Amino acid sequence: MRKFIFLWAFLCFLNGFAQEDYAKKNYDKTETTITMRDGIKLFTAIYSPKDTSKTYPILLLRTPYSCKPYGEDLYRSKLGPNEFLMKDGYIIVYQDVRGRWMSEGVYDNMRAYIPNKKGNEVDEASDTYDSIDWLVKNVPNNNGKVGTWGISYPGFYATYSLLDAHPALKASSPQACIGDFYFDDFHHNGAYLLSYWRATAVFGYEKTEPTPQTWYTFPDLGTQDQYQFFLDAGPLSNLDQYYKEDNVFWQQLKDHPDYDEFWRSRGIIQHLKDIKPAVMVVGGLFDAEDLYGPFETYEKIEERSNNYNTVVFGPWSHGDWARTKKRQAIGNVFFGEDISLNYQRDIETPFFHHFLKGAGDGKTNLPEAYMFDSGSLEWKEYAQWPPKNTTKKTYWLQSNERLNPFAEKSFTFEEFVSDPKKPVPYSEDIKMVFTPRKFMTDDQRFAARRTDVLVFETEVLENDLTLAGDILAKLKVSTTGTDADWIVKVIDVFPPDAKDTEETQDHLKMSNYHMMVRSEVMRGRYRNNFSKPEPFEPNEKTSVDIKLQDVHHTFKKGHKLQIQVQSSWFPYIDMNPQTFVPNIFLAKESDFSKQTHRVYNDSSIEFTVLED
Repeated sequence: MRKFIFLWAFLCFLNGFAQEDYAKKNYDKTETTITMRDGIKLFTAIYSPKDTSKTYPILLLRTPYSCKPYGEDLYRSKLGPNEFLMKDGYIIVYQDVRGRWMSEGVYDNMRAYIPNKKGNEVDEASDTYDSIDWLVKNVPNNNGKVGTWGISYPGFYATYSLLDAHPALKASSPQACIGDFYFDDFHHNGAYLLSYWRATAVFGYEKTEPTPQTWYTFPDLGTQDQYQFFLDAGPLSNLDQYYKEDNVFWQQLKDHPDYDEFWRSRGIIQHLKDIKPAVMVVGGLFDAEDLYGPFETYEKIEERSNNYNTVVFGPWSHGDWARTKKRQAIGNVFFGEDISLNYQRDIETPFFHHFLKGAGDGKTNLPEAYMFDSGSLEWKEYAQWPPKNTTKKTYWLQSNERLNPFAEKSFTFEEFVSDPKKPVPYSEDIKMVFTPRKFMTDDQRFAARRTDVLVFETEVLENDLTLAGDILAKLKVSTTGTDADWIVKVIDVFPPDAKDTEETQDHLKMSNYHMMVRSEVMRGRYRNNFSKPEPFEPNEKTSVDIKLQDVHHTFKKGHKLQIQVQSSWFPYIDMNPQTFVPNIFLAKESDFSKQTHRVYNDSSIEFTVLED
């Protein structure tokens, strides 16, 4: 096993050199600044094919993460979205966005879009427009057509390019694109994602002038045990010792715990209408960072525009599709070989080629929705997403740990004690992660065996059951406290004869593996309105609905479908005090209390099921 890992790493090392060598041999690099309408200059690196006998389209990536390496004699190891596009011949452009790295100006995290700009008003749409306008007028040998792409935050900028789009912009591929920081990355349904707390350093510190050097540092936590560090730290207010007032983003998080105008203005989803360029949204079914954004981006464009609009979701974590790993796995779950490479060659490259080099008439021979079934381990093509031939099917959370397709007329409930001093871990791994990945398919047996996690499970399935679309948990709950979080996990329980793979962790077996397929949290105070938190009435039965992002997963014959319900998920999300306070970021140790929660057996889970 170690020999295989070493050989794979060595081959990747050699491949990186080969790609860098290819770029240097076949591309010229130019560095320049492009002046925006308000006079701010944005640093831009332009890689142009050495062969000047023909014209090329432009592929533009705008990033807050640096378009290093700086220096016209220094090249990136890979150019463009993938190696196929690099070798196909494009003018590939990277740009530091306003206020980051070598660009001038003040950075604004998720800068708000201004629909009707006047004079020198700017946003990321105007910066993109001005950049494209300069590129098509000044870069030699371009064919007047531009495409944009990006993963994660650069995916947000790719989405932004669609607003007030320049006429030369013909195609865009927002990938793992942030749609709204209140539902992506840093919050999920009002709960703060504590696992991203360290990333606050990246976004929170401002710089005063262009620089090629990192101007921010990450806090030294002095441990590799993430769970214990945050447990010992206690309330969020105690983390102020690591981020002072000079970290702008940390102050914004604390000042705006609710979905107020600060967050609403920074969302981009609501502005996606009348889009003209062709769009291909890409995401990972097991992306812990950005699931909301890609699904919502595709859905809103589909609803409000009449352009070419497609979606691709594979068995990937954050950005896996841009890599060329032979074996594609998330944690312990292996999905197949060359999945990313095949996507790059057969989907991504033809998309850009058609709209930037080809007919551009939308007749791409690509599916509207190209979705990987993470249970049957195969790609499926659909004319729309969710597919037409789906129906809603409800399962009920019944007594004695049963998940039934029918409801019994009995007033029963399951209850558990949620203790802030012993929160449910989101993973049994002991490590310090910058942002989580693997846990999205982690074995959930460790959680199922805790007394503060409720389990509801079907009998062994006699036929395959394919979920293809969103999931809605309709919980009926009560608490002895005045606030609570509610976490719902959808789990595929493998049969006893399931085989191990080389990815299986040493302490595990795939026999009876509890694979997490989808999960989500609802901070109970926001059950009715994300902008107006409200406490629970102690011991009063209350409805809490939780929308879980789309899945495409077949629970195969011989498997079981399981639902877990819990009220802590630590430290993926911060711990709810379980006593209502106006702002959890300011809560004190005395606000946290042990409470008893009930889930009543008229609670249900509504699935989107694919029909034969």
